[in-house]
Amino acid sequence: MDKKTQSIVAYITIIGWIIALLQYNKEKDPAVRFHLKQSLGVMILGIVLGIALMIVTMIMPALGFLGLVNLLVLILWIFGIINAVNGAQKELPVIGAFADKNLNFIN
Repeated sequence: MDKKTQSIVAYITIIGWIIALLQYNKEKDPAVRFHLKQSLGVMILGIVLGIALMIVTMIMPALGFLGLVNLLVLILWIFGIINAVNGAQKELPVIGAFADKNLNFIN
């Protein structure tokens, strides 16, 4: 699997992320590492937002429209895939800096 494909696969569910990580461990590349971090950041954001919104809507069902915030995760995911396809290493808005600084176990 080439580097560009690994970068793209990293954004496709947790299974794709694990596959990209295993391939990255065989032959390390800074671009793949960057996209592994960014995609994991998007996944973490999605999980945290999902749990928070579930709790809020259980307490106040009238706030169910806040589920539209999950569109942010979809948009970040699309931006990440576009960056991977183009071979760019641009940090994603909102989560990019956090992922780059704090997800250093991927090395």
